[in-house]
Amino acid sequence: MADKLTVSWHSERLGRQINMCRWGTFGQPVLVFPTAGGDAEEIERWQMLIALAPLVDNGKIKVYSVDSVAGQALVTQEGSPRHRMWLQNQFHQCVRHEVVPAIRRDCKSDELELWAAGSSFGAFHAAAVQCRFPDVFARAICLSGTYDLRRFFNASPGDFDEYYWVSSPLSFLPSLSGPHLERLRQRFLLIASGEGRAEAIGESWALARALGSKGIPNRVDNWGPEWPHDWVTWRKMLPQYLTEWTKDA
Repeated sequence: MADKLTVSWHSERLGRQINMCRWGTFGQPVLVFPTAGGDAEEIERWQMLIALAPLVDNGKIKVYSVDSVAGQALVTQEGSPRHRMWLQNQFHQCVRHEVVPAIRRDCKSDELELWAAGSSFGAFHAAAVQCRFPDVFARAICLSGTYDLRRFFNASPGDFDEYYWVSSPLSFLPSLSGPHLERLRQRFLLIASGEGRAEAIGESWALARALGSKGIPNRVDNWGPEWPHDWVTWRKMLPQYLTEWTKDA
């Protein structure tokens, strides 16, 4: 894989170092969020970059990924539940105000729109940044997603605070209105899932219903029972969708 770049900086929003990797030189920038507690190089270790190589090498896409700081906190149960909710919101703010500008500088364009993508927990973050920041993200590919994260916080119902609600699309979409909603209605989310081992396609339909109720364009693709919740599925899905999208772009 040609032209890999790794950069790190201290994020004041997160209170820690964050790493970002980039693969490729030209093309549409795609920010791929890791699964659960994955880091910026997870997609390389799991051979996603091999699957995406034709698109990267032909200058169709540039692939970026960052450490899943919020996901890592959930996996390790860092701090209190409310700390983890705060960190989830801060992670999204870091993406918008630190990661996106870094990608735009790398692409030498202050106005360039991004595509978001991710699998499992990464699908949640792809959907969240698309819905929260439609001024920046034009499309999102959400694979085998888990979109209601409340059960992972180990918290009582009364513990969920504003940081959680503003960072979870299933929570904030029902009340979304005004220019933000109108901008989001010009965007698109592709939601795909198998029905094999460990898949829960009902999560995908729940997100689709929340989006559809607000007139936000989306599509659910059911890949069927032969596709499990695993990298073998996502290595097939993501290149297929990105190939279709870059043909249309």
